[in-house]
Amino acid sequence: MTDPVWLTLGVAVLCCVLGIAGVQLYASGARRHAALVARLDESGEPETGGRRRRRFRGVDRRVRRTALGRKLELRIAATGLDVTPGEFTVALTLTVAVLWIVGQAALSPFFGPICGLLGVWVAMGFLSWQRQKRIEKFINQLPELSRILANATQAGLALRMALSLAADELEAPAGDELEKVAQQLSVGTSLDDALGELAERLPSRELVVLVTTLVLANRAGGTVVSSLRNLTETLEERKETRREVRTQLSQVSMTAYSVPVIGVGSLLLIDNMQPGALDRMTGSAIGQFAVVAAFALYVVGFVAIRRFSKIDV
Repeated sequence: MTDPVWLTLGVAVLCCVLGIAGVQLYASGARRHAALVARLDESGEPETGGRRRRRFRGVDRRVRRTALGRKLELRIAATGLDVTPGEFTVALTLTVAVLWIVGQAALSPFFGPICGLLGVWVAMGFLSWQRQKRIEKFINQLPELSRILANATQAGLALRMALSLAADELEAPAGDELEKVAQQLSVGTSLDDALGELAERLPSRELVVLVTTLVLANRAGGTVVSSLRNLTETLEERKETRREVRTQLSQVSMTAYSVPVIGVGSLLLIDNMQPGALDRMTGSAIGQFAVVAAFALYVVGFVAIRRFSKIDV
């Protein structure tokens, strides 16, 4: 009678011990997995100082799983902003909601969706503006980058070491982008792929020329000092030419932004002079069509002026 009892008790104790050990092993593995994800994921909170604490991490993970989220992540990365796709999505949603409510309250219910779409367009335009601003700043640093690479290769350093040296010497954004290239090279990425990704993140003719020069020199195995020094002089001349063109076209660029602002200001002025005018105007199908057509024409005019004022140097 006692042998089965003790046997059952021993098996139960053994199962409890194995269960506790299994739970502890699972918890330890889960902690290590979470720590690894936090290190690999840019949105994860770092274990050491240096980065701010990320918010909306759950939203960020869900956004990154979608195709639009991955495209948004690439656009944000190109801008250099310290914002995750989840944070940007939450901020964009709140902004659209506020503009929708303000448009309905200040103008008329018809203008609520238009104000919301305007918020989305402005947010995407802000990302494009930040990306272009970062590209322009990077282009202005290309002559100094080419000069550093020429001096480093003339001193006998390999091209990989020259890129690491340039990453330490230059400020952002060139220093940050070259640091990414150096990290990719350190983990076994080929020089062609690392520089190709750099050209994709910050597309410009000047960078394409520099990347092509470095890639060809690396494949041929020859010296690049003379090519880099000639490229430095060319980049300096293009830098001055781009500055002159930008100065000459500044008035045209301001016109592209001022025309839509004048149109929206006219609507606000009419509603202020005759309260309820916008409600009466958008109360019929003809008035709604006229408003939509007017906004569409403003968008077309803005795009056309920007196209005409865009000169590739």
